[in-house]
Parts: sequence; structure tokens; C-alpha cells
Amino acid sequence: MAGARQSASTDLGLVAGARVLIVEARYYDELADELLKGAQAALEAAKARVDLLTVPGALEIPSMIAIACDAAEKSGDPIEAVVALGCVIRGETTHYEIVSGESSRALMDLSVARALPLGNGILTVENEDQAWARARVAEQNKGGGAADAALAVLAIKRRLAKGAR
Repeated sequence: MAGARQSASTDLGLVAGARVLIVEARYYDELADELLKGAQAALEAAKARVDLLTVPGALEIPSMIAIACDAAEKSGDPIEAVVALGCVIRGETTHYEIVSGESSRALMDLSVARALPLGNGILTVENEDQAWARARVAEQNKGGGAADAALAVLAIKRRLAKGAR
């Protein structure tokens, strides 16, 4: 397996105080706990304000994000970035393709349409061993990685809003 290319680190000062929403799917409770642990640690290190919403499965994540963002806008305290967490494990039917593809597509649509920094931490794996390797904070920490991705995009968005490059 090829290693990931590492980018420059995010200036956490640019994201301190940001309101970040985590929407987690609890279909696999123990995996969800581990993904959440990684995401929360990354957001805590960035001094972000975190809201957490829970939904049953990955397909419910995009609509929950849209609902929460609309409510936050109306309240005058908008959500500035989102972290989506969940897991889809391949089974014996085509349900895997539908859930993984449609949840990812909907997340991308939301992110682009709303100019919303969004870290996609929905694991799409063949089996439970792969899921655990990706979820464990001590291993691939994909929950933390999704939070880091959302924060990196938010930092760039804030920098661009100030007219800096």
C-alpha cells in the first residue's frame, strides 16, 4: 500500500473558537466510539467549539448536516465546519455500494453547495478488521484525520476571507 502524502500542518490559531459539528452514525457503536474519540481530540487541540449529533446510519448523516446547518444559521451562530463519522462494511448485497456511494456523494454536494469545510470520516471497508485498523486512534485514526481535514479547509477559507493567500 502506498503511503499518504503529507501536507503542511494547519495553523490552529486560524481555527480556534470555530463552531464545528460532528455528525456520527452509530450503526457500529464501538467503532463509532473510536472514530469519535479521534475527532474530538483533534478538535479539542484546535480549541474548536464542538456540537455532536447522532444518527442511526451513514445515509442519515448528510440530511442531518443540512438540517443542523440551517438551524444554526437561523440562530445567528453558524456552523463553520463539519466532521462526518461512520462505517459501512461490505455485506452480501449491493446495499454497501448504495450506502457508501450515496453518503459520499451527498456529503460532497453539501460541502460544495454551502462552501462548507467537511471532513469525511465514513469508513468504507471490506471487513471489521479493516474498520478497526482505520478507526483506532493508535493506528490510522481516521476520525482524527477527518477532523484535521475539515480544520485545514476551514483555516484556508478563513485566510482567504481576510484577503491573504
